Amino acid sequence: MPQRPLALSAGDPAGVGAEIIAKTWRALRQDGPRFVVIGDAQLLASAGGGIKVRPVTGPEEAVGVFEDALPVIDIPVLSPVVAGQASPAYAPQVIRWIETGVGLALSGAVTGLVTAPIAKAPLYEAGFKFPGHTEFLAELTAAERFEGARGPIMMLAAADLRATLVTIHTAIKNVPEALSAEAIVNCALVTAQALRRDFGIAHPRLAVAGLNPHAGEGGSIGREEILVIQPAVQALKDLGVDCFGPAPADTLFHPEARLRYDGVICMYHDQALIPVKMLDFWSGVNVTLGLPIVRTSPDHGTGFDIAGRGVARPDSLIAAIRMAADIAARRAAYQS
Repeated sequence: MPQRPLALSAGDPAGVGAEIIAKTWRALRQDGPRFVVIGDAQLLASAGGGIKVRPVTGPEEAVGVFEDALPVIDIPVLSPVVAGQASPAYAPQVIRWIETGVGLALSGAVTGLVTAPIAKAPLYEAGFKFPGHTEFLAELTAAERFEGARGPIMMLAAADLRATLVTIHTAIKNVPEALSAEAIVNCALVTAQALRRDFGIAHPRLAVAGLNPHAGEGGSIGREEILVIQPAVQALKDLGVDCFGPAPADTLFHPEARLRYDGVICMYHDQALIPVKMLDFWSGVNVTLGLPIVRTSPDHGTGFDIAGRGVARPDSLIAAIRMAADIAARRAAYQS
């Protein structure tokens, strides 16, 4: 059987996607994971700094040409692209690139999907009805159910830190009302299963962060820890999950603290993303847990402000591709 590649959807055409894809191919083409891009071949060639691009009909052709040229399943953008200028005119192709990648992953033609960054606002203008990539992928894949819990769950990973989010793009003022013991338990169960299956950790240990300063200081600085988070931690322990918390977030992320757990459950967006980006700003990876397919993404946006200037760094995309390949291999071994 020939080696199957990963699929890589090209992201927003006006962003840095084409540039970092080209730089990633240069970095990986000799001995890195193989991938096939789903995007506009001409755009990738023009934005790629002179790389050789080869249109292919499917993933089966990609592995054989990968060292010589960037393989692309060519789905052209039908409107002129101006670097740095977002437009809803690109939305149909951006959506189709993602849908094609998901279809290939679900069919087993590729081992997983890596998604280059998209811009949400122009997609919304074009009628896109999902908050972002994660929710769209859940709809396309019918997210899995693990041990009574269900994805998708967003994980941010950098170095030895793996942080998952109970709430994602929720305004800070709305986070307390969005939290529930059920949501925390669901997030933790999916995280624990993913640590076993996708990261090869046989007995995962979880930390559960508090919401308030000092984890509420016994209720004097907020009662969410007492009313919501503590009951969730106890429920997880009753289910056999090795976990502790609620723990003050300001003491959870230094090197010694990270030795105590394999994954940390965070209550809101910046509680997870600030330590991840401080630990390794350039190489953080976004991993979607609880899907029947492998999906990773670079932990940065479209970079409209630097698009077309040739200065975008591919570190995070390289890390996302390597992590997707590692997860795919572990998942295959876990299921065998």
